[in-house]
Amino acid sequence: MDHVIKEVKTKEDLLKFIKSQWLFYKNNPNFVPPLIAERKELFDREKNPLYKHADYQLFLAEDSSGTVLGRIGAIENRRHNLIHDDSVGFFGFFECIDNQKVANSLFDAAARWLLSKGLTIMRGPTNPTFNDEIGMLIDGFDMPPVILMTYNPEYYLKLCDNYGFHKAKDLYAYLVEYDHFHSDKLLRSIDIIRNRYKASIRSVNFKNKKQLEMDVEIIRDIYNTAWELNWGFVKMTNEEFDHLVKQLKQVGIPETTLIAEIHGEPAGFVLGIPDINQVLIHNKNGGMLGAGLQLLTKKKKIDLLRLIVLGVKPEYRKLGLDSLLYYQIGENAKSIGIKKGEASWILEDNDMMNRALTQVMHANRYKTYRIYEKQI
Repeated sequence: MDHVIKEVKTKEDLLKFIKSQWLFYKNNPNFVPPLIAERKELFDREKNPLYKHADYQLFLAEDSSGTVLGRIGAIENRRHNLIHDDSVGFFGFFECIDNQKVANSLFDAAARWLLSKGLTIMRGPTNPTFNDEIGMLIDGFDMPPVILMTYNPEYYLKLCDNYGFHKAKDLYAYLVEYDHFHSDKLLRSIDIIRNRYKASIRSVNFKNKKQLEMDVEIIRDIYNTAWELNWGFVKMTNEEFDHLVKQLKQVGIPETTLIAEIHGEPAGFVLGIPDINQVLIHNKNGGMLGAGLQLLTKKKKIDLLRLIVLGVKPEYRKLGLDSLLYYQIGENAKSIGIKKGEASWILEDNDMMNRALTQVMHANRYKTYRIYEKQI
């Protein structure tokens, strides 16, 4: 198919890049439209503190009439390569018609840009980092994504495979039914950790500004220490973390933002956010006003919580604290009418977390996402 690859350079180009996503999901009932204002902010080099140590270039594939056939972003994350001592570049925001030549041209454009930065491996999709939406969905195409998870047509896998990408890592998503996750093993472990280690759980206070600031510092410390050795993880700077907190405060709730303490000392935390994608799926044009109206009228119908992150400090691991956090967030979710949760994403080789979900909480692994990579 005849096409050209164009760099996104202007605000008009960026808006075209963002809005082109609708073209690829025109008749797909599982498509959750992104919020256009949020996408603009994500790419804003002035407002998003990520770009103090990262850079990107976006590309569009167009036919002779200017119709978008595909898009891609190439991302350089300098902190990633400094921390992991490698030369990895990333691709993300990939969308494409079912045409291998167009897909190859997009991947080639991203690869050339990454090579110009001295990078030798292309990995993705990350949109734009591991702290955002990542992974290519490889099963579970018959249902919409939950909040901050990805969705794509099944043929994207073929486009990636045919280009020469191979699997770098798979990520799992688990479905937990809160009415059925009270196994005897779970209840026994909870009793043990509460009695033996004086473990307790408390909610983050969103209304008390001073207490919230202290809790954010606690969560920041736990997050950066608990995930430090995870594959692909890059500690967020203070500015990045504050920026993330500002965004999550709009959807977070105290019942499912919990800190665990051992003998009164912060030891772990879990964050769950209501799956507002159940509402945003009806906001067809991606406008903020429409999103607000949908949330106002449909928010009470949300019945799923995404367990977006759970972290335990290294010195408190293997005590069962993760089970206690899962149990308490499930109980709290049920108390506000949320019946199920998605725990995502979990690295395929995180054996401790995968065992806890399947063997202790009877969770069902129901979606898989793949991170691809290729030597360039």
